[in-house]
Amino acid sequence: MRQSYPFSAVEKKIMADQQRDVIEILTQDHREVERMFAELESLTGSDDRARRQDVVDQVTIEWVQHLVTEEAEVYPAVRSKIGDAEAQRGLDAHAEAEDTMKRLEKLAAGTPQFDTELATLMRQIREHVADDEGRMFADLRRIFSSEELVELGTKVEAAKKLAPTRPHPSASHTGPGEKNPGPITGLLDRMRDAVTGRGHRGAAGSPTR
Repeated sequence: MRQSYPFSAVEKKIMADQQRDVIEILTQDHREVERMFAELESLTGSDDRARRQDVVDQVTIEWVQHLVTEEAEVYPAVRSKIGDAEAQRGLDAHAEAEDTMKRLEKLAAGTPQFDTELATLMRQIREHVADDEGRMFADLRRIFSSEELVELGTKVEAAKKLAPTRPHPSASHTGPGEKNPGPITGLLDRMRDAVTGRGHRGAAGSPTR
């Protein structure tokens, strides 16, 4: 039988350099949502309500998965090594955005209420992104090793595959990793999305959500 040996510190560093760390993964989420915001802004005043609804659904899917995985994997680490205040600030921002997404979910694209809630959501997410990239990411780089950041990134990517796609405000935000919507909720959300075509309709139509 071939004997296995533990990786040396140098080997671990090389492996970490070849993998995406948690900051790169979360930043990619931020850029993806901002790309969707740019499309929504380009559709302002447009009669294409089906496309606006579809993009908003995509934003919700992306951001719910982002905040659930942050709460499950990132904030417990932040609380442990950086401090409660940093983690709580993120949780509070998540709670506000998820409440807005829940209200938005019940509204039809093109109505004044929809436009108001969408503007609120875009502001909330952009403020959270600015805080993450201006404060939390710098703290992560300063306090966590590159290997720890890669390990966190691996956990985030794994959690995202099972995360819900719809807002569930009552199931989260009590504390990092506490009462977070689990894989069963994620599976049910994805099954519902598959049946309705939510987030994948394009401009062709608007099935039941």
